[in-house]
Amino acid sequence: MLDTINTGLESVDPASLGFSPSRLAEAVAFAQDNEINWSRNIDDQLGNGEFEPPPWNEVLGPTMPRGGPAGLILRHGKVAATWGDIARADMTFSVAKSYLAVLTGLALDDGLIGDVHESVANTALDDDFASAQNRDITWHHLLQQTSEWEGTLWSKPDLIDRHRQLGEGADNSRKGQHRDLGQPGSHWEYNDVRINRLSLSLLQVFRRPLGEVLAERIMAPLGASNGWSWNAYRNAAFTIDGVAIPSVPGGSHWGGGLWISAGDQALMGQLILQRGAWAGRQLISEAWVEAMLRPCARNPDYGYLWWLNPGAARYPGLTARAAAASGAGGNTILVDPDNDMVLIARWLDGKALNPLIDKTVAALSA
Repeated sequence: MLDTINTGLESVDPASLGFSPSRLAEAVAFAQDNEINWSRNIDDQLGNGEFEPPPWNEVLGPTMPRGGPAGLILRHGKVAATWGDIARADMTFSVAKSYLAVLTGLALDDGLIGDVHESVANTALDDDFASAQNRDITWHHLLQQTSEWEGTLWSKPDLIDRHRQLGEGADNSRKGQHRDLGQPGSHWEYNDVRINRLSLSLLQVFRRPLGEVLAERIMAPLGASNGWSWNAYRNAAFTIDGVAIPSVPGGSHWGGGLWISAGDQALMGQLILQRGAWAGRQLISEAWVEAMLRPCARNPDYGYLWWLNPGAARYPGLTARAAAASGAGGNTILVDPDNDMVLIARWLDGKALNPLIDKTVAALSA
């Protein structure tokens, strides 16, 4: 175990954090033994129709081979356990969506967005929100995945993810088929094209690459490494004042996306656990952290691009206050306020996450 992880996280004896060292070691061994059944070659994974069949599965952004299982367990802001290569930057898939929510909070803090309930059309620098279907869409709708936005972005139509379902036993036999769209806010649907539209809209208000904003406002103050990157598709750029600015995706299943280490992910998890405060500074307003973790009326398991735990249904071993950034491939930032704990898992079999949580919590009560 490392003595220090980045600049903001210190490793200590797990017993000093209330863990049984032997029981915690069992949890770590379980995580190491339950690697997701994905190829280490991400190109193989994306090319086999993991998310959608050809031609809609065309990869538009860069990819990289993945590492093995990796993760951390933090308590009281200190590292109790690590496994795997926690310094390796890997693709994170939809974990990136939760970073977009953080950036939206910064735009609100800066006055670039007047109110989360205002129409995105008010600040749009293109005509994607000019139609009758799209003109009343607000930032709130995009963040909750209830926008019903209609269009094509970076050669991907929103139709790709209509009827999309998530989770074990999901029936995606109708994914990509027509569904009549309702009014904004009327229907919850996990749709990566619409998330990429949110990202482009944020770029238009910041007028600079989102990766630069994240680095300056969040990652540098956290003491993150310089090894992470946010990668755009080859055809994803928007020109402002004569400069073509890359627009980054909120996922990786068409390539690109946020490539970041488990150690740096842990910093983000700890920041959310601390309600946006870090080293005496409020990097994200506490009110915005609360807003991100407020349940959506159409899907109480979801907030503003963060997964929630109402009724402890999603994570039965934790209370309803737990929340997570979650991505394909077993990528998770889990925030547990009641145990003052953060759990980072990379490349973990999806069925193993709740048992890992249970083993970790059991190590506290041992």
